[in-house]
Amino acid sequence: MSKKEIKVTDLPGVGAATAEKLAEAGFDSLMALAIATPAKVVEIAGVGEAPARKIINAARNSLDMGFESGLDLLDKRKSVVKISTGSSNFDEMLGGGIESGAITECYGAYGSGKTSLAHQLAVNVQLPREQGGAEGVAVWIDTEGTLRPEYLKPIATEKGMDPDEALKNFRGVRAFNSDHQMLLAEKVEDLIKKDGLPIKLIIVDSLMGHFRSEFAGRGTLADRQQKLNKHLHALLKIATQYNIAIYITNQVMSKPDTFFGDPTEPIGGHVVAHTSTVRVYLRRGKKGTRVAKLVDAPALPDGEAAFMITSGGIKDVA
Repeated sequence: MSKKEIKVTDLPGVGAATAEKLAEAGFDSLMALAIATPAKVVEIAGVGEAPARKIINAARNSLDMGFESGLDLLDKRKSVVKISTGSSNFDEMLGGGIESGAITECYGAYGSGKTSLAHQLAVNVQLPREQGGAEGVAVWIDTEGTLRPEYLKPIATEKGMDPDEALKNFRGVRAFNSDHQMLLAEKVEDLIKKDGLPIKLIIVDSLMGHFRSEFAGRGTLADRQQKLNKHLHALLKIATQYNIAIYITNQVMSKPDTFFGDPTEPIGGHVVAHTSTVRVYLRRGKKGTRVAKLVDAPALPDGEAAFMITSGGIKDVA
């Protein structure tokens, strides 16, 4: 039997019942099992630790998980899709737009344009690739009640799309606490596998809202960060496995010990900083403009881009 023909049920110790339990938890592929932990497989399948390790090792041996040459890795980068922000200046700063297979975080004070950008991306992702889209569907996990489907309509019209079709090709859901938020992120896989939706963008607006309110005080910080880390890595796994762009918005705080410069700083600590592939700071500019500052990104220089928020979406500054 060739490696390509091997299925989860062909792995040693995985019968029909075990395979069903694994599939229900989202572990229905060799890759999902290969990167799983023994403890997770024990929890889901109800097997011992030794059989769990055997299943994981068999999955790893069935896949080509070795090192690749730079040319092979460069070739894989060709599958990356860039979703336009609506502003050519902003896109240029990001190297083409919001990147698939990665987490892009935008943080800033209220009114800085984080949610407006989310609405624009939810429409743009549906466009053909040559127009800055990904020919896919956006999923929005709304933690603060900021999703406005009526705002998607004029943005779609501005892009020459049927507004009703744009709304049909969109999925939104309200998350009421951090556990619900984490569960919804994991359930996105069901929309892909069971419903067959071509999801190309996941929006979490905002990432830290529930975590910030539920974990108050330094005594809960370690628990919050551990839970947050799990949530972000679940999103990153989906992004990598299905070549999906993840766009998260983040709240900010003001550092009281900053005497010079901008005291604004994103919350979430090092967990968010290290897990986000691209970090962008949004702030208000002059004459109603917004300014995006690239804070961190692989292989991209620091830069700034000004843009406008209009009734028809995000535009370049005239």
